[in-house]
Amino acid sequence: MFTGIIESFGKVLSVVKKSDYWSVLIQTEFDDMKSGDSVSVNGVCLTVTMVKDKSLEFDIILETLNKTNLNFLCKNIIVNLERCLKLSDRLDGHLVQGHIECTGKILSKKTNEGETKIAIEIDKEYLKYCIYKGSITLEGVSLTISALHQSGIEVSVIPYTYENTTLGVKKVGDFINIETDIISKYIERRMEFIK
Repeated sequence: MFTGIIESFGKVLSVVKKSDYWSVLIQTEFDDMKSGDSVSVNGVCLTVTMVKDKSLEFDIILETLNKTNLNFLCKNIIVNLERCLKLSDRLDGHLVQGHIECTGKILSKKTNEGETKIAIEIDKEYLKYCIYKGSITLEGVSLTISALHQSGIEVSVIPYTYENTTLGVKKVGDFINIETDIISKYIERRMEFIK
């Protein structure tokens, strides 16, 4: 479980493509990790398979590659990193599982003083879980939906978040990882049994 508050950037050092998974090595500032730990990489919950000098290795299976934008990873790409939540931590963002549902396409980015508005196209299957002023996770970043559109959403990003996450370098046309708020999915599932 994560909070959607990005702790640091990571740099991809290598990507080894095997027949049914990729092995990815990411440089990080984290110095308290061990094999088996969970880390959010661009919002995707991955398991550390090996710890090397200031770097972490992850295996990414085909299901994850097909569902997320991690299939665009290559050497020197910068990614968002967050360690898993401790029960004693403050919950500064919202409850994030790291289970990406889909990718969304950036339709526009408009920067004004104090904020950057980003419009994202989202598949209708997942758009139903989005509500005005509700939480959403984009690239592992906990954000609030500032507007709903027929084919997607808009978020308003403050300068700190824009500069300290990969949202600042994403361009119009790029695909980003999306995880909608878990609460709406639990409610929907419960309602299926009430009918």
